[in-house]
Amino acid sequence: MRHGAALLLGAASVFGYAPFYLYPLTLLALAGLFRLWHDATTPAMAAWLGFGFGLGLFGTGVSWIYISLHDFGGMPMLPAAFATALFCAFLALFPALVGYLAVRVFPRQRAVAIPLIWAAMEWGREWILTGFPWLAVGYSQIPYSPLSGIAPVFGIHGVSLATAACAAVIAAWLAGRLAAKRLLLLLGSFWLIGSALLHVEWSTPQGPPLSFSLLQGNIAQDLKWREDMLQHTLHTYQKMVQASRAKLIVLPEMAFPVLLENLPQGYLDALAHHARSLGGNLLVGVPEAARHNGTTLYFNSMLSYGTAPTQVYRKSHLVPFGEFIPFKPVFGWIYRELLHIPLADLAPGSKNPTPMTLSGQKVALNICYEDVFGNEIIRQLPEATLLVNVSNDAWYGNSLAAHQHLQMSQARALETSRVMLRATNTGATAAIGRDGRVIAELPHFTTAALEGEAQGYVGATPYVRWGNVPAISLIFLALGVLWGRRNK
Repeated sequence: MRHGAALLLGAASVFGYAPFYLYPLTLLALAGLFRLWHDATTPAMAAWLGFGFGLGLFGTGVSWIYISLHDFGGMPMLPAAFATALFCAFLALFPALVGYLAVRVFPRQRAVAIPLIWAAMEWGREWILTGFPWLAVGYSQIPYSPLSGIAPVFGIHGVSLATAACAAVIAAWLAGRLAAKRLLLLLGSFWLIGSALLHVEWSTPQGPPLSFSLLQGNIAQDLKWREDMLQHTLHTYQKMVQASRAKLIVLPEMAFPVLLENLPQGYLDALAHHARSLGGNLLVGVPEAARHNGTTLYFNSMLSYGTAPTQVYRKSHLVPFGEFIPFKPVFGWIYRELLHIPLADLAPGSKNPTPMTLSGQKVALNICYEDVFGNEIIRQLPEATLLVNVSNDAWYGNSLAAHQHLQMSQARALETSRVMLRATNTGATAAIGRDGRVIAELPHFTTAALEGEAQGYVGATPYVRWGNVPAISLIFLALGVLWGRRNK
């Protein structure tokens, strides 16, 4: 009964995230899990409850992995379903570990320890096996919850800690260990602090607004890499570029499914000429080859063309099993026999990129799911005045993935107090204000351009200055204090 309840609570928590944005649901679902942990009599029981919650959360929230493996990766149905289930089960081990440690290490202090360990485990998910921080509970509060005001100070891990702390307070009240007055006082304190921080001006405008055009080509993923579709793709983007009158025109990730050197002669010159005629610049997503120490390396790149000198950004945080093959001697057979993913063994770009100087702004580029790692986005700040993400979530079909990805971009805009522009193949193509709220968004799976003006900003939020260090230090310092007092 309790394990079933944990599973349902995990599944229900997904409705707190985009596209639903019902942020109280995630907080209440988490409080329900914490209440179950209050009554757990053994570490094993707490671990199973956490595992059930994790299966509900990730089985509902990231089951779109199956679409990329089966529908577009070519993996047979049963192996794809098994791989998806295995991945969700792996992610469910993190909340399981939270429950186990809370009851095993802090049996008498679990009410305080649970939110701290939860936030620590989410931080661990950000870097273990190159990182998968999807559905961290802090994202559920972005951008409408008062707790989102904590993001510019402590980042998404600070928001997760505050969310888990509020859930722990509610759980203690449900368990009869906290009076209603204290419940309201504690919750009110968190929400008032967050609300106050939302009204702080962390950045100031820089220069005049920049006109932009974000191109959504809507090239079907199952057709994108077919040779007979190349001319259609090139023609689609050529028409869209030439129809634009913006100073910054942005194409999606790998908009051109052909190596840069193999593009038709004069094609890029024509696009660059149009950008120069507008006094602006064009950002193009294209795979790029380069020789290094006698070896040809392939990169997922963005290049600029127009009035500014050509500049290059190469994706550095690659997707395991999608853009590079981890433990190739062990897993290489998966690609040879089960998957058919183009350019699945790319090289990473620089870990210390610099912003592009374009049309009077310093533009920080990031590609695909690089924008789910706040500590990597701030590497180009505070110099950058504008954030630009390009992506292709067509790999996940008409699922929750693109919406969830957009919400993570909203968190990056809020953490940095910068406007974020997103150009994608099928959605979510959007402009996000520095407050994390979507200014404008194109309908998904349509061929269209999102046009508007973006203001550049200067200044540094506390998160830009110090990254995750304050939040993680606070978490482990508090756990250290609890450890020292656990027998008192």
